[in-house]
Amino acid sequence: MDTKNEGLRDVCQEALECLNKPGNEAYNELKSKLEYVIGSYNYDKNPVGLFEIGNLALIALEEISAEKPRKVKKTLLKNLKENLLQKVEA
Repeated sequence: MDTKNEGLRDVCQEALECLNKPGNEAYNELKSKLEYVIGSYNYDKNPVGLFEIGNLALIALEEISAEKPRKVKKTLLKNLKENLLQKVEA
């Protein structure tokens, strides 16, 4: 079991929960994709989708944070960035 990928899955789940908050209806397609890749990872342990959609989630969360800083935890952004960087390092 790769704990790095498990960490990425967990932070993607946290990003999904943040995107599910009221006022983020513009991101419904992204939320669906995140749900799908999290479920897919849980099934086959292939993290490719988590990295791809996780990057899109990071961009969306940064947009939300720029408009309304209190809607997105800074630790979420930090953890998501760190987990996505592990693919670059690998």
